[in-house]
Amino acid sequence: MTESITISIQGMTCDGCSSRIKESLEFLDGVSDANVSHESGIAIITHSGVEKEVMINEILKIGYSVDGKISNSNFDWSNMATWKQSANNTKWCLIGCSIGEFGTLAYYSYSGITEGLTIGSKIWIMFAILPLINGLSTSVILETLLLMKGQMDFRNALSTAFGMSFISMLFMEISMEITDLLFTKGELGLNYFAIPLMLIVGFLTPWPYNYWRLEKYGVSCH
Repeated sequence: MTESITISIQGMTCDGCSSRIKESLEFLDGVSDANVSHESGIAIITHSGVEKEVMINEILKIGYSVDGKISNSNFDWSNMATWKQSANNTKWCLIGCSIGEFGTLAYYSYSGITEGLTIGSKIWIMFAILPLINGLSTSVILETLLLMKGQMDFRNALSTAFGMSFISMLFMEISMEITDLLFTKGELGLNYFAIPLMLIVGFLTPWPYNYWRLEKYGVSCH
């Protein structure tokens, strides 16, 4: 028998929060639909024979509270909904970071501006850091545009984008540039044969961290 239940949720701040709760609830066997609004703080769940406590525990497990209750359960690495959401977050971060980093490295190769620099010299280090800065910048710009597309105003979107994990983005950037340097033998520039491996390494390096941050703190803004 299909029935609906309404649950009041605290801690949602954006469309990403409501989407994450919706995905987690709909991942449960017996739940056919979950209509979640971060604006009202309400979830209307259509299900067949699912205990209310099971649904509440699922919400608590991903970092939100229900009627003042918070989760005291151990951290779980097996939440497939969180892996899926963190993969999506990592994907968009990778796209944003790659635009700035690949563009800068490609310019180095095209212009020859870094040709012949001594590996480890001060100027080499300066040119090595620049792709990381540009990658972080383009990632923040892309995140801001995505959040604005999700009906967030520019000021809040920019603030949220800056508040996202720079640890994740920085490790992504560093891992991709190191991979490229292995192909170029230390010369600053873009080896086009390295690009597929750079993207794979750039995605895999921060993904577990993004899962941990999402599962533990409920930080999700896509």
